[in-house]
Amino acid sequence: MKRGDGAPERQALPPAEPVSADVAARLDRFLDLLVRWNDRINLVADRDADSIRARHIADSLQLLSLLPADDGPVGDLGSGGGFPGLVLAIATARETHLVESDRRKAAFLTEAAGQLGLTRVRVHPQRIEAATLPPLAVLTARALAPLTDLLPHAARLLAPDGVAIFPKGRTAEAELTAALPHWQLQVERFASRTDPDATIFRLSDIRRGPP
Repeated sequence: MKRGDGAPERQALPPAEPVSADVAARLDRFLDLLVRWNDRINLVADRDADSIRARHIADSLQLLSLLPADDGPVGDLGSGGGFPGLVLAIATARETHLVESDRRKAAFLTEAAGQLGLTRVRVHPQRIEAATLPPLAVLTARALAPLTDLLPHAARLLAPDGVAIFPKGRTAEAELTAALPHWQLQVERFASRTDPDATIFRLSDIRRGPP
């Protein structure tokens, strides 16, 4: 089936499980910390807590229903203010690796993980190309780079049965079209709950080479 704009039909996200009271409390503490740091180092463009909660935290939490059921490690590239990687770590308590080359943002991520007691979170203050991570069950990246730049990292960092979950905006299909001549991969498309124009890709079996 095709959508009215000619793009392939997107699936609805699986139903979201409500977060526990403990997770909700940690998210509130994370938000307070983010707002304080945001005045100093510009972690996100939004300044007020309600906008950050609606635009960034909710946008990250909707990825929970796409995570594999196993407890394998999660990696997040260009974590910035913690979206989606740190939010997912708060919600799941999974081993999580946050890669952020900006030292000030990496310092925020380290402080937030410590303040929230996220002992399974490791922050990597380095460029993605230099990061040494365990084979990942999940790789995420939000508002970082086009698919042509993300797929080489996914191919290197994911375990053989791992999945990449990449939220994308209006350029989603154009990015995929540009990548397909150079990559073999399984593609699932999901409609974002927070942005009607956005698509969430879940990609697996990522290998170099034409389809």
